[in-house]
Amino acid sequence: MSSIPDKPALEGLEAKWGERWSEQGTFLFDRARATASGRDGVYSIDTPPPTASGSLHIGHVFSYTHTDIKARFERMRGSNVFYPMGWDDNGLPTERRVQNYYGVRCDPSLPYDPDFTPPFEGGSNKSSRAADQLPISRRNFIELCEKLTVEDEKQFEALFRQLGLSVDWTQTYRTISDDTIRQSQLAFLRNLERGEAYQSLAPTLWDIDFRSAIAQAELEDREQQAAYHTIEFPFADGSGSIAVDTTRPELLPACIAIVTHPEGPHKHLIGTKVRTPFFGAEIEIHGHHLALADKGTGAAMVCTFGDVTDIVWWRELRTTAGDSLPNMTTIGLDGRFLPEAPSTVASSEARDWYAESMAGKTVFSARKAIVEQLQATGDMTAVGKPFNHAVKFFEKGDRPLEIVSTRQWYVRNGARDAELRDKLIENGKELAWHPDFMRVRYENWVGGLTGDWLVSRQRFFGVPIPVWYGLDENGERDYDRVITPAHDLLPIDPTSDVPAGYTEDQRGVPGGFDAEQDIFDTWATSSLTPQLAGGWQRDEELWNLVAPFDLRPQGQDIIRTWLFSTMLRSTLEDQRSPWRNAAISGFIVDPDRKKMSKSKGNVVTPADILDKHGSDAVRYWSASSRLGMDAAFDPQNPTQVKIGRRLAIKILNAAKFVLSFPVPEGAQVTHALDASMLTALDDVVREATKAFENYDQAKALEVTEAFFWTFCDDYLELVKERAYDQTDVGQASAALALRLALSTLLRLLAPIVSFATEEAWSWFEQGSIHTSEWPAPLGIEGDTAVLAAASEALIGIRRAKTEAKASQKTPVDSATIAAPAAKVQALQAAADDLRAVGRIAELSFSDADELTVTDIVLAPVEA
Repeated sequence: MSSIPDKPALEGLEAKWGERWSEQGTFLFDRARATASGRDGVYSIDTPPPTASGSLHIGHVFSYTHTDIKARFERMRGSNVFYPMGWDDNGLPTERRVQNYYGVRCDPSLPYDPDFTPPFEGGSNKSSRAADQLPISRRNFIELCEKLTVEDEKQFEALFRQLGLSVDWTQTYRTISDDTIRQSQLAFLRNLERGEAYQSLAPTLWDIDFRSAIAQAELEDREQQAAYHTIEFPFADGSGSIAVDTTRPELLPACIAIVTHPEGPHKHLIGTKVRTPFFGAEIEIHGHHLALADKGTGAAMVCTFGDVTDIVWWRELRTTAGDSLPNMTTIGLDGRFLPEAPSTVASSEARDWYAESMAGKTVFSARKAIVEQLQATGDMTAVGKPFNHAVKFFEKGDRPLEIVSTRQWYVRNGARDAELRDKLIENGKELAWHPDFMRVRYENWVGGLTGDWLVSRQRFFGVPIPVWYGLDENGERDYDRVITPAHDLLPIDPTSDVPAGYTEDQRGVPGGFDAEQDIFDTWATSSLTPQLAGGWQRDEELWNLVAPFDLRPQGQDIIRTWLFSTMLRSTLEDQRSPWRNAAISGFIVDPDRKKMSKSKGNVVTPADILDKHGSDAVRYWSASSRLGMDAAFDPQNPTQVKIGRRLAIKILNAAKFVLSFPVPEGAQVTHALDASMLTALDDVVREATKAFENYDQAKALEVTEAFFWTFCDDYLELVKERAYDQTDVGQASAALALRLALSTLLRLLAPIVSFATEEAWSWFEQGSIHTSEWPAPLGIEGDTAVLAAASEALIGIRRAKTEAKASQKTPVDSATIAAPAAKVQALQAAADDLRAVGRIAELSFSDADELTVTDIVLAPVEA
């Protein structure tokens, strides 16, 4: 126990108790206890690993506090809490941050420089432009990634400790560590061995800035300006033409077909041959249900590839048209048109024009050139007014995605496997969702998948895909001869390690081998967070103690990425959900109710808020919002944060006041008002406990806080005179009731207001409040109507004095409290305390429809 300060304050509590918790191992997972008691005694949390690419924002504080509240509650309920923390190091966000921070970019063709020093540290106005970034080797670039992520992680941990997360900091992992790489590679090889992973050359959504493939889950629609261009396609027999509207005329050289609805206005033209204007390729008009009869001219151009619908048309029409629908690429991986026109371009004039006017051009410049050319030849008959439409972007990218054909690795996800899809839906139904309506978002995502999960990336800082390829006699990769390592050799880097049966001098030579250069998508590793944290295939005893995890907390925006991909990997590996519960936080929105995001520039960093208002105040704000509900935050006037700070200060002051009343040995609760208060508190305990169990920390806070203020503003005032008076027979009852209520209220508030409650607890109890026993109803029988009526009467007495323009300390010769008969009976049980608090010499009661204080006679003021 510690001494009570003369003036309790919140300042310094985070540092004081953070250090104490660390020294005493307050939040460590007890492995020995878990081994002895088994899985049922453990509560395990699959904590979101924040991306180590800059700074945390207020949304992290919001959602991670929700998780911590549940962890603290379960710990006090007696669970052995397994609460690890991971750091998501690899991926595109980290690479971009390193590029901007150090002013560099990766060029894999460059040799390693062991003495390399980056141009600067900290970023500059120029550093985000590729042309201003210094090219460096892949190994030098990865070293900078590792250096910066470690520094970011230190800052993240410091802030999380300041916030009071009760994480077991001995249970941490990084998504780029050797252990993580081994487990990630092992999981993939097992997918490959079971036929769940495969490689394919196919149309791919491509980010031309990051030069990497993008998965369906990483897409977002953004409004972009476009205009319809009307192009006349002449019939091959010279009998006329068909008009087609398109927003992408620059893809005309890659046009492979025209589609129209089978029941639309052009249905009689299905099967007719036409030629692409100017370029002269002969193509056919096909019927397809996705062609909208009432959109534009009722006919659409199919190109390889302008959008996702083009991919659908190409795939489905090939089942009947076969190789007559080729996959022709015109746009390169850099987003510029390729040097040579597709082979289907018949006219030599058109091929020469393409080489001069389109080759090497960006999409925008090529569009301008072809529009001018088609207008000059008379093939483009109209250009419509600009309009906005949704265009696919990589969620972290700056320019629209293109679709190019590349060879990539995929993991089956149920898009083309009804049995797997049904199993994913079934596992989702077995998972308890908080709130439950978030389940629909998961089911809609699973049901709307259009392709398997693309897991390979053409980037640098990540987990290497652990395969090599045999080379044929010409030195070309034989994609049917994939070479994989033995499991016990993992982790490996195929660009530096050699497959079994080969030597290093066979790398890249005919008859030898070649390394896979790609890395895994960051979600392909993050989808294994239960396995990484829980010791899968590394510490099987731990894995059996914590899996399946009790809780997956996360944001609603990554249900389609993190939650789904983790569910998929667990379903493929274990045929089960990786968790029992999913707690989904809402968004943080600004005062205009717009979601906070870095791209909008309205993100608030939490460090200043924590320093200014204190962690308990910020935790209170977080706890005030229910799961799944958005929360507004105004950094200029954080009202809820200020209310939370007021509560934390009141906790300290109320505790000091309560502890000033000594509790006599053998004291019992005998007074009706005291029993009434404790009986009402029992109801609060039951309601708050149920709310915490149901992942509703906002409800638990609401009922506890409401009672706490009743306790402080009403009950404390009502009984303080009796509690002071050692000669009053009711003193022991009041002092004991105050102490019992304080102990219970501190524990009810401890998961949320963690520092102030720990401080107050230390003034009269041994050990940490966060490892104390969760309060249970005391079972002291009382009539809750006594406290309710006395509180209402106290308000009436105060109002009567205020209306009389008298101080609350002014003595009263006499007063009458009029109330319904039932309330009068309850008030009589607290009459002595009402007289004392109101300084009323003579207090009488009368019947009335409503409670009022009447006939108040103030004592004469002494001269």
